[in-house]
Amino acid sequence: MCCASDVFAGRSTFHLDEVHFPELSFMRLLLNSSIPLFPFFQSQDERYAFIAEWYDTNASLFRRYELLYYPKDGSVEMYDMKNRCRFLNRIKYEDLQFKDLFVGNKITIFSRHLNLVDYGDQYTSRMLGSRKERTLALLKPDVALKLGDVIDMIIRAGFTITKAKMTKVSRAEAIDFYADHQAKPYYNELLEFMTSGPVVAMEILGDDAISRWKNLLGPANSSVARTDAPNSVRACFGTDGIRNVAHGPDSFSSAARELELFFPSSGGRGPANTAKYTHCTCCVIKPHAVKEGLTGKIIKAILDGGFDISALQMFYMDRANAEEFYSIYKGVVAEYAEMVVELCSGPCVALEIRQVDPEKVFRDFCGPSDPEIARFLRPGTLRAIFGKNKIQNAVHCTDLPEDGLLEVQYFFNILDN
Repeated sequence: MCCASDVFAGRSTFHLDEVHFPELSFMRLLLNSSIPLFPFFQSQDERYAFIAEWYDTNASLFRRYELLYYPKDGSVEMYDMKNRCRFLNRIKYEDLQFKDLFVGNKITIFSRHLNLVDYGDQYTSRMLGSRKERTLALLKPDVALKLGDVIDMIIRAGFTITKAKMTKVSRAEAIDFYADHQAKPYYNELLEFMTSGPVVAMEILGDDAISRWKNLLGPANSSVARTDAPNSVRACFGTDGIRNVAHGPDSFSSAARELELFFPSSGGRGPANTAKYTHCTCCVIKPHAVKEGLTGKIIKAILDGGFDISALQMFYMDRANAEEFYSIYKGVVAEYAEMVVELCSGPCVALEIRQVDPEKVFRDFCGPSDPEIARFLRPGTLRAIFGKNKIQNAVHCTDLPEDGLLEVQYFFNILDN
């Protein structure tokens, strides 16, 4: 006979219909698990379960946890799956939002960086898996000067940008991408246009994302869009049926295929970035600004300021990368440790900025590192407008002229490879 202590000691889940039948074997309990045991006894609050992975650098291995999230009060709870024990007692954690919880995302809980690799139970999968869709938002060459406006429009529509990369499409890649358009009379013109300049590929996530993104885009012909869907992306920024701002897949299978072209599931690099490594400096939109939906607004401000964004990519930094990138500040800046924690707390967006004497001009454009001082001395700067405090000050920019190229290379040459 199996006693309660056996169940608690040996596993973390059991099936509801077994509560009244303690004579069932432990093996049957183990094979028929479906509902977390500890949360069942502790609380009847609605909760969502995920399988999370953390890379233990000391042991050089991945450790798996069951992460439970309670939307009622924003609390979290964690269980070590290998050792079958509680890892983190239920505690309110305000830095984690419900919208951040989806398979494939990287989150941070008390400085521990976790990859959400799967749903933890059928309830969570049923409630969240069918609603959250991924699709491709491909911003075309004609959107270069309005890049910030379009990204901001996407964010304000409720989408989450989970991957982003500026790249240049080759003719062969364009032929592969637009294989379904070969019979169209505008096919050759479309290929010429798509290879004429950089594009920005983004994976966007949201409820019914495929259909909602198509609706936000509006009719393919921008002139028609201005009549039939005046608030759509193409109505606002498009020119005609070819130069129509952006592309969106029209089905789940198309979305999967097209995302694979730009963001291979194998973890491969995908198309090359567009970094030029000349007359450049580095800007990093910090994780807090990305989470707050400020990416588009910051990019718009940079472009409106007369700067050229020649490369763009979203990165998920781990602690080792963040410490390495900020190494010149170690022992020099009192906030070094907090800066590291912020940089690896979520996705950041790295930009290659180009202009004459870019390091000094762009550093002045960003303003003092303390937003309070910036708002007093230089109220029109990026940090004055978008920053919160010395750690969450919206953007990092290169401080030393000789480091501009090095920082750009760190992101677009080292990390991207």
